[in-house]
Amino acid sequence: MFHQGRGNAIFTAALVLCVVALFNGEAAEAASFIVGDAKGWVFNVNDWPNGKSFKAGDTLVFNYNPKIHNVVVVKESSDFNSCKVPAGATVFTSGKDQVALVRGQNLFICGTPGHCQSGLMKINVTAA
Repeated sequence: MFHQGRGNAIFTAALVLCVVALFNGEAAEAASFIVGDAKGWVFNVNDWPNGKSFKAGDTLVFNYNPKIHNVVVVKESSDFNSCKVPAGATVFTSGKDQVALVRGQNLFICGTPGHCQSGLMKINVTAA
């Protein structure tokens, strides 16, 4: 009986250490950001990333009216600058999209004609 209680204590201690290690790991540090804050993914959101710190693995949440907008992930700066939706681009249309950031530059535009071209519905997020 003494050994069983001691075994349970060792198991419990090991479990606690695993949980602590999990919460100290990178997964526990990932944050979630709502693009545009309370306004969501709308016009005049292009400056939203300014002053924020992003890490690879953080999640951007795009909330928007899917009848009016969408979210296009672009890989090339030239497509971002010209507001071109490249062939094979990932396009989100649910109105409640979640996108995990990769290390480096993450470029997003609205693919609705004229929205990105106005310069006000695209964001460039750099994740460390």
